[in-house]
Amino acid sequence: MTNRTLPLTPSDLPSTPSDTTSPAVLEQLRRRSADPARRTLFTGATIVTMDPGLGVLHHADLLVEGETVVAIGSGLSRDGAVVVEAAGTILTPGFVDTHRHAWQAQLRRIMPDVDDLGAYVRSTLAGHATVYRPHDMYVGTKLAALTAIDSGITCMLDFSHNSRTPEHSDAAVHALIDTGIRGVHASMGPHFGDWDRQWPGDLGRLRETYFSGDDQLLTLRLAALATDEISGPALAYGPELARTAADLGIGVSVDAVFGTSSSRAVLGWEEQGLLGTDLTLIHATGLTMDAWKAIGESGTTIALAPTSDAQIGLETAIPAIDEALAVGIRPGLSIDVEVALVSDMFTQMRALHAIQRMRAVNTVHGTDRRPTRITTHDVLDFATLQGARTNGLAGTTGSLTPGKKADLLVIQAEDLNNMPLNDAIGTVVLGSDARNISAVLINGRPRKWNGQVLDVDLPALRAEVHASREYVRNAPAA
Repeated sequence: MTNRTLPLTPSDLPSTPSDTTSPAVLEQLRRRSADPARRTLFTGATIVTMDPGLGVLHHADLLVEGETVVAIGSGLSRDGAVVVEAAGTILTPGFVDTHRHAWQAQLRRIMPDVDDLGAYVRSTLAGHATVYRPHDMYVGTKLAALTAIDSGITCMLDFSHNSRTPEHSDAAVHALIDTGIRGVHASMGPHFGDWDRQWPGDLGRLRETYFSGDDQLLTLRLAALATDEISGPALAYGPELARTAADLGIGVSVDAVFGTSSSRAVLGWEEQGLLGTDLTLIHATGLTMDAWKAIGESGTTIALAPTSDAQIGLETAIPAIDEALAVGIRPGLSIDVEVALVSDMFTQMRALHAIQRMRAVNTVHGTDRRPTRITTHDVLDFATLQGARTNGLAGTTGSLTPGKKADLLVIQAEDLNNMPLNDAIGTVVLGSDARNISAVLINGRPRKWNGQVLDVDLPALRAEVHASREYVRNAPAA
């Protein structure tokens, strides 16, 4: 084979650095932030829309009006818009995290080589969690949300299962508000220790106080466990909790869904009519085929946690991607627990991509069958559009589609680790990381610019985080 170097044309190279590194452009955007008719035009970018009808557009423009994407194409009008020259960048939807225990963030990597689920439960849920004050809930959740934004996650479901008092819940919600993330507060009572037993009754107050509007950044869900094995029947999903959620008009996210006991629970929920599109099952590792059949037929959504299953060793330790796809479910992805795991979505995509492809080849090794492998497009779909659907927000976010909210990332395609741009989706999934994200917009407003999360007093935050960490680690378990 003869190697050939193809000549570059002027359109192949950015003429100037992206304006998402420009303080002057940021100042223009901020001056107009209160105007509901403000227009922001990104020009000359490679746009990975994740909309099945739009695909990937090259040298294209994207127009945001107020909070909403209104047009994508070539040569869009610049009239009245703040123009952001975006040549040499990739625009993508923001990532969607479908399950993170955000309150634990000040305990990051406290047990990086965790032995198993039991070790995590004993250390974190039966130990450190029991001493958390409302302030600690606020600090951990705020740190997790800001880190999510920094790494391109614009929507995060906070599975907040340490709601010891109403004040603990309020603190977690306020942390989401203060960071500007598109937050889903999934509330659950704690596993162990003293608490007010206000949950799930307090969900009504939370909904009225923080979630009464139909067009806002925050949404509410009920969180529960699959079975009563860990913490007793009060936290286990069933008819009573399902009725509570239905009365409030909110979805349900169920954690610790794995193994034969959860499989029996799933089949019980099928008989009781409790499966459906408003229900998300988290992990879904080691389930029986009968359980998967019931999940698939009901349209129940799935949140996978690729690094959690593999590193902590949940049931089979293999993320259930093949099982989900086999019954027609395209899952969302999630981070889970930062006490033992990474914080970003790039790692989740790469881990799932590698694990599934390894399994696919291993399964047919030594035969004449061809492996069925997922693609980089698949995992980016899981991390964006399917994550939004799993969080109940498919009509709001997850793709760059006219009419949806402007939750988007600007990724530098000409950075050292990304250039030259040959395949946009492959570059996002396999090449990029948080350092390449020059800008993050959530609901049309910049939350990260020139590589820095905005409006964060980092020294003050650092002091808060360290003080909370020291208190939590040193206070005797309740």
